Amino acid sequence: MRIIAGTAKGTRLKMVPGQHVRPTADRVKESLFSVLGPFFEGGWALDLFAGTGSLGLEALSRGIEHTIFIDQSRTSLDIVRSNVKACKMESQAEFYCKDARAALRVLEQRGIQFRLIFLDPPYQKPLLLPILKQISKSQLLADEGVVVAEHLSRQQPPACVDLLTSYRQLSYGDTMITLYRKGRHS
Repeated sequence: MRIIAGTAKGTRLKMVPGQHVRPTADRVKESLFSVLGPFFEGGWALDLFAGTGSLGLEALSRGIEHTIFIDQSRTSLDIVRSNVKACKMESQAEFYCKDARAALRVLEQRGIQFRLIFLDPPYQKPLLLPILKQISKSQLLADEGVVVAEHLSRQQPPACVDLLTSYRQLSYGDTMITLYRKGRHS
């Protein structure tokens, strides 16, 4: 696994040991960022259930100015910190070792808005919909921001979650990514 484009292009990323973390494959990441936009001019990103930090680091490498990495596992966050250091992006990163829902409440109290929110919860836990609802009811997503929700292809999230509406789905075998923006279905 590596950074595909931008200032840290080619940097190899460490993996979290064991079977509980399923990093986004390079081909999926490459396709996703070609849809989101190959490069960014600032803004903040949030990498929930960060695992290795691959998505948040890719966004930083492509021009996002700051990324907050959240994972409940201290082991995962240690790997993320190591990967951030390998990419020489320590000044552009923050880390929270917290439950995702608790971390979202803390971030909302800080008044932060994100251009990108990467949401990749463990597939076996029913977290996707509750987290999407919490994001929708908060002010965390910037007006033109995007929520990138990764899930199993057979587990289709709703097209509309409160104020979030899906506008595109990308399918890669067993993995699917649903992209959400603010706005209701018409």
